[in-house]
Amino acid sequence: MRQSDPLNLAPILAPEQLDKQVEILQQQLNDLQNELNLLRHRDETLNFYLNRMDEELRLAARLQQDFLPKSLPSIGRVRFHTVYRPAGYVSGDLYDVTRLDEQHVGFYMADAVGHGMPAALLTMFIKNALVMKEITADGYRLLDPATSMRRLNEVLVNQQLSHATFATAVYGLINTETLQVKLAKGGHPNPILFRGNGEVANVEAEGSLLGIFADETFPSVELQMIPGDRLFIFTDGVELAFSNGPKGVDVLRWREELYTRGNLTTEQLLSGFTSRLDEDQGSLTPKDDITMIVIEALEN
Repeated sequence: MRQSDPLNLAPILAPEQLDKQVEILQQQLNDLQNELNLLRHRDETLNFYLNRMDEELRLAARLQQDFLPKSLPSIGRVRFHTVYRPAGYVSGDLYDVTRLDEQHVGFYMADAVGHGMPAALLTMFIKNALVMKEITADGYRLLDPATSMRRLNEVLVNQQLSHATFATAVYGLINTETLQVKLAKGGHPNPILFRGNGEVANVEAEGSLLGIFADETFPSVELQMIPGDRLFIFTDGVELAFSNGPKGVDVLRWREELYTRGNLTTEQLLSGFTSRLDEDQGSLTPKDDITMIVIEALEN
């Protein structure tokens, strides 16, 4: 019986067999090199488009910032304060505070479904479609918020946008001399009125989501502010800002954060509130855009 080779030597190939093996290995090496070059090219192409998309989103974010008020009116005893925090580059929230005449300031806030570029485009459309006053033969007249909201809804409905494209909004006027506020809203969270004496009340108004139902009405509500009062208008992103561990999101907790700071100045209150947002785990990865307007009636 023949014993096995103790050195386990491979058989010696003939020259033509060796050349064939080298040719096969060289072909495999060339294929791998071509595949590597293809992957490298795809990676470079992907990086190019990702960088271009990132730059376009940054430009869109700067453009959206240009749609925000550069400064807030300061008239008589009325002051305005804002918080604006997009969840991404651009926001599905948009707001404005603008002086309409010597006695009136208009304010509005819109929140498109979702966030990101589609929502941002819708809110900018809403900004241009919202009419606060109209020119007449005798000068101008301020539109009642109910009329402004109804017309805005009509414009959105007539655009025949996607059924998944809708928004909430609130629009109001404040008389800076009398401190009377009139507002209307559609599908938006109820504003909160912090009285100077510590009382807190919801400002309830009816009205469905914008852009869905034709001939929808948005009745105006009126409230009388007095010196020391603060009116908070906000998007639902504020309600979702705080997480509550394994139990999910507590939509009331943000109010507690405000209530505990009720004795502070508005600047201090908002500074403390936003700092608490930064500290909270849920706000580090925002679930939604966060926007707030605070209208403050100063003491005499």
